[in-house]
Parts: sequence; C-alpha cells; structure tokens
Amino acid sequence: MKRRQTTTTHVGNITIGSEAPIRVQSMTTTDTNDTAGSVAQAKRIISAGGELVRLTTQGRREAENMANISAALKAEGIMTPLVADVHFNANVADVAARYCEKVRVNPGNYVDPARTFKKLEYTDEEYAAELKKIEERFVPFLNICKEHHTAVRIGVNHGSLSDRIMSRYGDTPEGIVESCMEFLRICKREQFNDVVLSIKASNTVVMVTSVRLLVKAMDKEDMHYPLHLGVTEAGEGEDGRIKSAVGIGALLTEGIGDTIRVSLSEEPEAEIPVAKKLVGFIDECAAKREAARIEDKTLFLDFDEENLEDLQLKAAMTAGALLIDGKAKELAIYNKGVEQRELADSILQAARVRFTKTEYISCPGCGRTLYDLRGTIARIKSAVSEAAKDDKRFNTLKIGIMGCIVNGPGEMADADYGYVGAGPNKISLYKGKACVEKAIPEAEAVDKLLAFIKSDLK
Repeated sequence: MKRRQTTTTHVGNITIGSEAPIRVQSMTTTDTNDTAGSVAQAKRIISAGGELVRLTTQGRREAENMANISAALKAEGIMTPLVADVHFNANVADVAARYCEKVRVNPGNYVDPARTFKKLEYTDEEYAAELKKIEERFVPFLNICKEHHTAVRIGVNHGSLSDRIMSRYGDTPEGIVESCMEFLRICKREQFNDVVLSIKASNTVVMVTSVRLLVKAMDKEDMHYPLHLGVTEAGEGEDGRIKSAVGIGALLTEGIGDTIRVSLSEEPEAEIPVAKKLVGFIDECAAKREAARIEDKTLFLDFDEENLEDLQLKAAMTAGALLIDGKAKELAIYNKGVEQRELADSILQAARVRFTKTEYISCPGCGRTLYDLRGTIARIKSAVSEAAKDDKRFNTLKIGIMGCIVNGPGEMADADYGYVGAGPNKISLYKGKACVEKAIPEAEAVDKLLAFIKSDLK
C-alpha cells in the first residue's frame, strides 16, 4: 500500500513521515512525579518495541520532572523520544518543551477554557479576536520549541472540542478539523515544520471521517504534515483490539498514517505488539479489501488463521472502511471454513453498524487517573453482565469509564452513562454529558452507578 506523501518531522533521534517507517508508541500510566516508576514503565514500553513514550504533564512539577526521567533513561543509553501530554495549561507546555523531544497540545483546551457544553454566540469580529488570543499564546511556545529542537503534536480529541468551536461548527467532523487547522495555520506562518497531527475519537466513524477530511483540508492549503492515528477510549481485550483495528486499519489500508497508538485499558506495553501487527498487516488487508466479495450488502471474508488475535485484527482491518462507508451493512466471516458470528457482530458494533452487546468506552489511563481503573472496569463489566440476565436492555447500553475529565464528559456524549474520575479516589457519575452525582467515594461508586442505571431504566 502506497502511503500518503508527507513532510518529515524530527522527534529526537527519529523521524516521522512517509519516508520513515510507521512509528508505534504508547503512554505511561504512572504519576509523572514518580521518576523511578515512570522510567521502569517507559523501559517496558520500549522493550516491547515502542518508539515514542508519552507521559502526562498536568502541572509544572510534572513537566519539570520530565528532565529527571529523560536523564535517567539516557544514563542507561536509552534515547527513545519522550512526549509531554498537556491539557488546560499552556504554561506547562512552555516548560515541557525544554525537557522533552515532543509536546502534545490539545486545541480544545490550550487557550479556550474547559468545555462546558454551553451554547456561545460570537460575531465574526469576536471570533477573530479569539483566534488572535490563540496566536498570541501559541507563537511564544513555538519559539521555545524552535530553540530546543522540540517537535509538536497538535492533538484534537472529539471529546474535548471547545465550546467556541462547537458553537460555530457544531459537533461535526468539520468542527473537529477546523480546531486542528487553526493551530496548523499558525505553524505554517511561523515556518515551524516539526509538527505531527492527530484527530481521535472513541467513535470509529467520527475518527475516520474526520481524519480523511483533515487530509483534504491540508491538501487544499498545501500542507502535508504527518499524521498520528488512534481510536481513543477503545477499551480492553477483544473489543479494544477490534475497535482499534476498525478505525486505525481503515486509514492505514488507504495509505494514511505515519505513527499509531492502540489505546487499550491494559498495561501500556501490551499496546505495542498489537500496534506492530496492525502495521504488519497493512498490505495483506488492503489487498483483501479490494478483492472482497459483497452481495446484497453482505461482505464475505474468508481466512485461514491459527492465531485468534491475528484473525480479529485482520478481519477488522479488512472490513473497517467498507462498513464505515456503507458499502456493506452485514458481515459474514469464515475461518478455516467455520463461520465466526460473534467476531462479525463485534466488528459490526465497532464500525457503528449494529449493536448487539454492551459497549464500553474506557480510556487506557495515565498519570491523571486517581483510582483503580482496570479493577473498576472489571467490576462494572461483571455487575452489568449480572444485571443483563434480568434486564436485556443492559445489552443495548453504552457505558463510559474514564480516568479523568480531559475527555470524560465529551467522549461520553456518545455514551448513555458514565463513570469519571473526579479526584483522588473520587468518582462522578453521568447520564450522557450531564453529571448526576459528584465526588462519590470510589468504594461506593460502582454500586451507585448500577443503582442509578436500574432506576433510570425504570
């Protein structure tokens, strides 16, 4: 599969872009102030084959401690680039740029305040003034990055679009793309070229549609920057892998994508082998998609796989774009002549075609997560499974399980109910994007979530 041609972005000792291999990466779940813990987890990611490691830097202390983490890794001869993840505080990005090879900023909350879901009204003059505020704050940051040879990821999350963007463009792929382009135009004017772009969503259709639209928008303005791909809050286990393969795979098999992350609610090093498989399966799945048989809107796929994960990933990658684009509405998968009905149902659900079981929108966790995320996911799944024995409506629900508020309420606008970290061992519960109970002790939160869902369903 011929990849989209892009410019080259330099990130420490590696390059990202069409002339370089597709890079795979992950993100630590440790407290970034914990130097030893962060170094140990970064080494596990790197040993698994990770080529970049991202860490959350929610405050100045975390940003400054990236220097110690970087120094500790380099002392062992490990030169893998580190990426600082910044939300809500542009000043933190300025600090992190001095110590990391790349800084990720989120246009939705870099200058704009945190999303409140309020409808705002702007005249054209007022809107232009808001863009001027972004430029005045963003240009000094780019100058710091130039001085320290630091790359930038402009990382848009569907779940954290600003109220300003939402008010002008609505909750649309066009709004998601414009949120990115506002920042990208500044980079181009400032001749800052070490840029990577990402648009992520938990909804694979939104993610694929928006990334395709971003490519068209860049081409129209003669921009050709490399792209990072990911389906955010994909979940865990089989469902997380299938959902990631549907969204990321749809684009990779079209030649789009220069670096990827598979966001699983598991140990971060577990993401790397899955990401490497997706990269390795591109040509095979692209060819299979082109040769696929579709009859009466049913896509037929035949495989001869010994490994279950390989089957899941290849089937999801092959079918993804065809289902998202509506070329097929039904799916029949056979492996060694045996029909794989459950796998087909899972892929159809990941592509948002048909829902046959509870959907879990769960983040992978990071240093912002202040409760036992993985244990909680297991408890919620177990409780919902039990509840579904008496009330089959539980099988039709979408439940968000989020470590913090960065994407929580926004991504959960696509969910029926949500469980979001609100502070150390404190949880807030949501119905859609509305908070229904705040700061519940973690020990009580799962039971309260189930009780609320049962009451609400009545």
